Amino acid sequence: MQGVQGSDVDRGSVGAQRAVPRAPGQAADAGVEGAPPTRGFLAKAALVTAVFSVAGALLGLIRDQSLARLFGAGRDTDAFLVAWTIPEFAATLLIEDGLAFALIPAFSMALARRAQGAAGDPVRALVAGTLPKLALAFAAVGALLVGGAPQLVEVLAPGLRDPGLAVDCTRLTATCVLTFGLAGYCSAALRAHRRFLAPAAIYVAYNAGIIAAMFALGGHWGVRSAAFGVAAGGALMVVVQLPALLRQLRQKARVKAKAKAGARESAAGAEAQPLNLVLMATVLLFALCRQSQVLIERFLASHLHSGAISHLNYAQKVAQIPMTMSMMLCTVTFPVVARALAEGDTERARRRVERDLSVAASVVLLGTAVVVACAPQLIHLLFQRGAFTPQDTAATAGVMRVYALGLLGQTLVGVLVRSYFSAGRATWYPVAAMAAGIVVTSWIGALTVGSYGVTGIAAANATGITATAVLLLAGMGPRSVPVGVRRVLAELSRPVRAAVIATVVGTFFAQRPADPLTGLAAGVTTVTAVFVLLGWALDAQGFAPALRSVGTVTRRLAHAVFH
Repeated sequence: MQGVQGSDVDRGSVGAQRAVPRAPGQAADAGVEGAPPTRGFLAKAALVTAVFSVAGALLGLIRDQSLARLFGAGRDTDAFLVAWTIPEFAATLLIEDGLAFALIPAFSMALARRAQGAAGDPVRALVAGTLPKLALAFAAVGALLVGGAPQLVEVLAPGLRDPGLAVDCTRLTATCVLTFGLAGYCSAALRAHRRFLAPAAIYVAYNAGIIAAMFALGGHWGVRSAAFGVAAGGALMVVVQLPALLRQLRQKARVKAKAKAGARESAAGAEAQPLNLVLMATVLLFALCRQSQVLIERFLASHLHSGAISHLNYAQKVAQIPMTMSMMLCTVTFPVVARALAEGDTERARRRVERDLSVAASVVLLGTAVVVACAPQLIHLLFQRGAFTPQDTAATAGVMRVYALGLLGQTLVGVLVRSYFSAGRATWYPVAAMAAGIVVTSWIGALTVGSYGVTGIAAANATGITATAVLLLAGMGPRSVPVGVRRVLAELSRPVRAAVIATVVGTFFAQRPADPLTGLAAGVTTVTAVFVLLGWALDAQGFAPALRSVGTVTRRLAHAVFH
C-alpha cells in the first residue's frame, strides 16, 4: 500500500482542487482545505479504509481463534474477557465513537477557519488547547482503573469463578485508556485532514501485538499474555499514527489570508482553543451508554455456566463483521459531513447522510443474511479446534444467529448518531435514545436469562439497539442533519425484504452438505444470488454501491486468506 500513501487519498489536494471550480474571490491555492472532496477521492479513501479494516478484522479473527485454541472457552477465558471490557469500552469511547464525534467537527471547524484566512493557525491552537489536558485525563483514569481493579471485577462479574486472574488481566488492560485515548486523538485529527491511511491501520497493529504476545508468552503467563498484548497493541496504535500527525502539524497552511477575515480573527486564531465540554460530555455519555450493553450481558452471563461469557464474546465478534464492513464508508464521510456543516452547506450534508444510510443498510443486511444462514458452518470453521469443542460451536452459533437480528439497528445507530454530532453542537437526544435502549436491553435480559440463558441475553441486545435506532430516526430534523425520514424508511424496506427471503433460502441450502466448508460455500452463494436478484428487482438505491463495496472487500479478504 505504499503507492496509496503517496496518492490523492492521503494528500487529498490536487484532485479535489482541480475538480471543484472556484467561487468568485476564492483563493487560488485553497487546495484540499478550500474544496469539497471529489467522488473519486472518497472512493479511494473508502477503499484504503476497507482494505485495512478487513486486514484488521482478519487479524481480529486470528486473535480470537488463537485465544480459543490456546485457552478454550472456560474459566480462564471468562476471566480475560471480563478484563477485555476495558479495551472494548475504551475503543468505543476514545477511538470509534465518543471522542471522534467531538474532535472531528472541532478539527473540521478549525480547518474551515484556516481556509478562510484566520490569522495564526487554528488547528495548532486546537491541539495546544486540548491534547495536554486530555492526555492527563486519560492517564489519571487508567491509573484509577489499575488501582481499583479488584472492585471493578466484583462489579462487572460478581459470579466469576476466578476473580484473582481477572484482576491481574484488568490491571494490564487498564493501560490502554491512555494509549487508546492518544490513538483516538490522532485518528480524529488525521481524518479531519483527509488522511485515512494511518488511522485505518491501527487495528492491524493492535491485533498483531495481541497475537504475538499470546504465542510468545502464553506458555509462561497463560491468558495473562493476552492482556499484556492489549497493552502492547495499544502502544502500537499510537506509533503507527504519530509520524503522520506530526507532519500535518508542521505543515504551514496553504491558504492565503483574506484581509478582513484575518483582521476579525487574528486574536482568536493564535490562542489555544478548548473543546466544548458540554459536547464532550454528551458524546462520551452516548458512547458509554452504547457500550454498557456489554456490561449488562457479562453481568447476566456471569451467573450462568462456565463458558457463557466466552460464547457471547465469540458470537458477537463474528456477527459484528457485517456491521464493521457497513460502517467503512461512514468513517470516510463523517469528516465530509462535518466540514459541509461547518461551511453552512446543509443540503450537501443531507444528501451524504441519506446515501450513507442506503449503502450501509444494504451491506449490513447482506452480511446479516449470510451470518444467520451459515452460523454453524462459520463457527465450526473459525473456532472448532484445540480446546474449543463441538458443544461450544453449537452454543456459539445459536447465540450468533440471535445477535445478528440487531445488526441493522447497530448500523443505523452508527450512521444516524454521526449526523447528530457532526455540527459540533451538544445535543442530549442521542443520549436519551441510547439510555432508552439500555433500559429495554436490561429489562428483556433480566426476564429471559433464567429461561433462555445466553440466547435470551443476545435477544435483549438486539431488541434494545433496534429500539435506539427507531428513536434516533424518529428524532431526525432540527437536532441533526434534516433527512427525509419517510423517504429513508421506504428505501430501507427494500433491502430488508430481500435479506429476509435470502436468509430463508440460504439456510436451506447451507444445511444440505455435511461438510461445513461446502455448506458455507452453498449458503453464501445462495444468499448472495437471491439478495442480488431481489435487490435489483426492488430497485434499492444503495444496492449497487453496496455490492461494489462488498465485492472489493471480499476480493481483498480472499487474497489475504488464500495467498
